[in-house]
Amino acid sequence: MKISPKDYRVREDDSVDLDKWPTAVKPVYKSKEDYHALLSDHVDRLSKQQQLLYASNSHAILLIFQAMDAAGKDGAIRHVMSGVNPQGCQVFSFKHPSAEELQHDFLWRTTRDLPERGRIGIFNRSYYEEVLIARVHPEILLGEGLPDASPDDKDFWHNRYRSITNLERHLNGCGTRIVKFFLHLSKDEQRKRFLARIDDPEKNWKFSQADIEERKFWDKYMKAYEKCLAATSTDYAPWYVVPADDKENARLIVSEIILETLTGLKMSYPETTEERHRELLAIRGQLEE
Repeated sequence: MKISPKDYRVREDDSVDLDKWPTAVKPVYKSKEDYHALLSDHVDRLSKQQQLLYASNSHAILLIFQAMDAAGKDGAIRHVMSGVNPQGCQVFSFKHPSAEELQHDFLWRTTRDLPERGRIGIFNRSYYEEVLIARVHPEILLGEGLPDASPDDKDFWHNRYRSITNLERHLNGCGTRIVKFFLHLSKDEQRKRFLARIDDPEKNWKFSQADIEERKFWDKYMKAYEKCLAATSTDYAPWYVVPADDKENARLIVSEIILETLTGLKMSYPETTEERHRELLAIRGQLEE
């Protein structure tokens, strides 16, 4: 079964009803062995594209991962990017803002970590938290000390969406290609993964009472995601809703979307000039002596 990225893409200006987006689809792999073979092929191709990205030095890639707890963000990043040269890839995780970060606009702390040309940057959570968790928990927004911040004011959220899309349009114009993934997990699958974390001593550290408290706000989070995806998926920075109940399948879909983005840049290695060619021949002669 061939992966078609457009099947998971949120089209610009479309309304979003997550109940109509599947959390599970027919697997693109036939067996565990087939999954490992497909992922290995994707990883190898990604490694080659990353080298080309670095050599051409004309674009940067920013990958954004958002999801509910236990949806598999960490695993997707770890497995999909396993073959990429660490020197050309950086991962940043964004938790609660620090006191210093709260003294700046909500985009400040993430823009400091944007990737340079030739590199891949990965945001595990991102500035989108400010239109997700801050919308579900208005007390967070009210605690940020903003002038005229009103959680019930639609214009306030519209302005935040506009700030985000303006930033992403600016970055795209400067050569940074942005791809955003929402790993779409079902509530029942999250329950199963939470239970597995409790049963596995090596995963106990990944679970806390706070996870259960956030689960109580599931419906509010889904509404916040629907509004966010609809307002901020654009041609220059699209959102992809990736079915996440099957971790292996999700990783293959994510890696295929990243590959399509990279190959679409039509990059090439820098051409060698005649002068440079003569220089290399001279160096070759010295080495052969």
